[in-house]
Amino acid sequence: MADVFGKALMDFQHGKYTEDIKTYSSLDEEDVIPIPYLFRNFDEMPKMEQKALQMARGKVLDIGCGTGSHSLYLQDKGLDVTALDNSEGCISVCRERGITNTVKSPILEYGNDTFDTILLLMNGIGLAGTLDQLDVFLPHLASLLRPNGQILLDSSDIIYMFDQDEDGGYWIPDNGGYYGEVNFTMEYKGLKSEPFDWVYVDFNTLQNACLANHITCELIMEGEHYDYLAKLTVAP
Repeated sequence: MADVFGKALMDFQHGKYTEDIKTYSSLDEEDVIPIPYLFRNFDEMPKMEQKALQMARGKVLDIGCGTGSHSLYLQDKGLDVTALDNSEGCISVCRERGITNTVKSPILEYGNDTFDTILLLMNGIGLAGTLDQLDVFLPHLASLLRPNGQILLDSSDIIYMFDQDEDGGYWIPDNGGYYGEVNFTMEYKGLKSEPFDWVYVDFNTLQNACLANHITCELIMEGEHYDYLAKLTVAP
């Protein structure tokens, strides 16, 4: 798959920023990912991300690290952080920004270490792809935790993106899948990615998936627009 995301971040890192990443989704929406926002510092981050970083402790794994902004903040605070991403471009940017420990790997193929804190920020749970895959994704994350470790993740309930009727119900297409499952394609400077699956998980659905996999799921914080921060733990 073309590393569209990584190329865009590398261009920005090297002073070649001229346009943002376009995204096309199965929700029939075209959107833009503003690249400068991905290089934000702690003060520019949403309160939910700030809260997660303040809760991080011990040895940390930052999954889907992107530009490494979260890893960099924690590393500067003296924590032992590993920044993981499956994009070569993202990992190169992280190294150039000064992150000491980086890993290029899909998360499901990574199992070399254990951690006190695992971060899945900016809807990192979406890497599972589909709701069914949470039954693979969550146990694998749990296997990377040390005793008393924690997984901190944020996600959104995208029910608000569907039309609402007079009774307050939502018109959701009956395609047999979960309404939070979205298929994306990214485009940058004429380069297009292959389509990929991404899932947004409402909190109740996440709780049920965790329960089925013997994981405790706690709501830490709710945002202003159907988003939330959750902490996942596993009993010793």
